[in-house]
Amino acid sequence: MDILSLIGFLLAIVLIVISIATGKNPETGDVQIVMEQLKGFIDPGSIAIVIGGTVGAMLISYPGNFFKKIPKHLKIVFFPTKYNPTEYIEQITEFAKEARINGLLALEEKMNDIQDPFMKNALMLVVDSVEPEKVKVLLGNELDYLEDRHSQCQGFYMKMAEFAPAFGMAGTLIGLINLLANMSDADALASNMAVALVTTFYGVLVANLIGKPIANKLKKRHEEEMLCKVIISEGVQSIQDGDNPQFIEEKLMRLLPTSLSSPDAKGGKKDK
Repeated sequence: MDILSLIGFLLAIVLIVISIATGKNPETGDVQIVMEQLKGFIDPGSIAIVIGGTVGAMLISYPGNFFKKIPKHLKIVFFPTKYNPTEYIEQITEFAKEARINGLLALEEKMNDIQDPFMKNALMLVVDSVEPEKVKVLLGNELDYLEDRHSQCQGFYMKMAEFAPAFGMAGTLIGLINLLANMSDADALASNMAVALVTTFYGVLVANLIGKPIANKLKKRHEEEMLCKVIISEGVQSIQDGDNPQFIEEKLMRLLPTSLSSPDAKGGKKDK
């Protein structure tokens, strides 16, 4: 589990609640927690405007399959697959040594031990003697598809982050219009002022505590997965070209960020 994601979300909620409930004792002037102050930030009308408006706009903007993927996306955020690029490089180097000694067909016996579907499919293309140019195109197309698919998922949450503040502002306008229309009614004045202010608050929360953080985390997960798939693609093509295993290892290590190409990282530390 990605404990930092959970801690970050809970920490933000707790600190926001504490800041809302923090007040001063009118008699002593001491700072204290006044839970009654939270009531001013709970307004069903404001929630309906922001949540209802955002969900409605998202339903108009995206097909249903995007909404079905939300549980999967949350799993990726909080329970990510761990990608260790140095392990992929070590595995590809071993395959290169095997192919150099016993030929490409010898790799077929080792495919049952491969867990990564992309690596297995890539090596199968080589074992089946598919032309190098076609292998490059096929692997490149799959990486492009992965990039496009993940970008769409990230865009889904970024669009949510755009809609939520906009509906928060819409709620503010609604509250101000109703406020001006009922200036003589003290009760209506207070409730409309609450709607006018709290809706913007809700919109900012949805955008900056849900939409943008999920989009950014999905982008980070994509970069981790993409790095490993690029390593596989480059490594398998080098194996097909008959490159020296040591050269392949050095070539693939150059694809890693500095933090991962250090001796400690090469020793097998996880990138999480």
